[in-house]
Amino acid sequence: MASTYASPRPNPEPGNNYRAVAAWTALASIITVTLTVLIGAFYWVDAQVKAQAENAPSTSSGTTAAAHGHGTTTTTTTTTAGSAGSAVEIARAATDVAPPIARTVPTTVQYNLQTVEVEGALDPANGTTYKYWTFNGKVPGPMLRVMQGDTVVIHLSNADGSAFTHSIDLHAVSGTGGGSGASQTLKGANSTFSFKALNPGLYLYHCATAPVATHVANGMYGMILVEPPGGLPRVDREYYVMQGEMYTNAAFGTKGHVELSETKLLSEQPNYYVFDGRVGALTGAGALHASVGDRVRIYFGVGTFKSSAFHVIGTIFDTVYPDGGVGGPLERNVGLVNVPAGGTTMAEIVFRVPGTYVIVDHALQRVQEGASGQIIVDGPPDPSIFNGSAQMTPH
Repeated sequence: MASTYASPRPNPEPGNNYRAVAAWTALASIITVTLTVLIGAFYWVDAQVKAQAENAPSTSSGTTAAAHGHGTTTTTTTTTAGSAGSAVEIARAATDVAPPIARTVPTTVQYNLQTVEVEGALDPANGTTYKYWTFNGKVPGPMLRVMQGDTVVIHLSNADGSAFTHSIDLHAVSGTGGGSGASQTLKGANSTFSFKALNPGLYLYHCATAPVATHVANGMYGMILVEPPGGLPRVDREYYVMQGEMYTNAAFGTKGHVELSETKLLSEQPNYYVFDGRVGALTGAGALHASVGDRVRIYFGVGTFKSSAFHVIGTIFDTVYPDGGVGGPLERNVGLVNVPAGGTTMAEIVFRVPGTYVIVDHALQRVQEGASGQIIVDGPPDPSIFNGSAQMTPH
């Protein structure tokens, strides 16, 4: 930016002339910086307004790689992001789990992910909507599943309808920024990078575009499982569940559209605690299911910033992979698992009697703010293990 100024009047004293020129130069610099800041602020505010005003694009496509045989495998899926003026189902089904690894030879696995900004139903019972930022149109993003030693290729595209740049940082990456520096992707653009999955375990991934907390709080997180050669021990059922908070400009239960509150976010005062992106995602039609005798493994993570005391009321985790690690000592017979911000766990249950089991964060006030789910177990009762009838709804 260039500016033109009138020359100061001649001064017969050279020292005074030098000071005058220096003063004018300093003033010009201040004005230039001020104008630059103001223009930048204008465009930032304009983008924020457009982001809230824009409706979701009609479709968004993403790709989830199966890659459980040999060679390079890519499987394509399509995610519907809703039509203009609609609030879509934002919750990724807990059953949307990538198939287990059966192979023992490393391969190349390719994932096509798309960042999509979409109007979703935060609290369908109250008619509350929110503009989410997502991977592949859902919260959490798709579960990625690879084998130790695989070369993983990430193709990231940012939907044309996006208002912001997005990226991805995978905690399974051994490399600077977890891939975020290589994947800063403008709207309508694409980026690609690769990494070798060196360490087995369950890891978080999230957007890492500044301000990172804003992108994550809006729903940009998921998990990647790196299995050891041959895979993890087989179980009867697997589920994919992530907890997050929502920092909104209106109280829990408010009807209509709500927006991100940067004040609430920066003061760490969420209005909602949710499983899989919204209130009630793991209840009713979204509830988890099992039968008596089933061994169930839950891949659980905290996508946002508040730790979770992960607990299923009425049962015990008989096998836990602490912090999502694979290869170290397992924990046995655990009532609840503490999962920190950005952390993960793999917890297994064998159900002994039928009934509806409630999933909670045992900071139980959070149940009233949305953090509640269900596991519905069918099968014959066993009075020798439990003999009683429900008198009231627990918790």
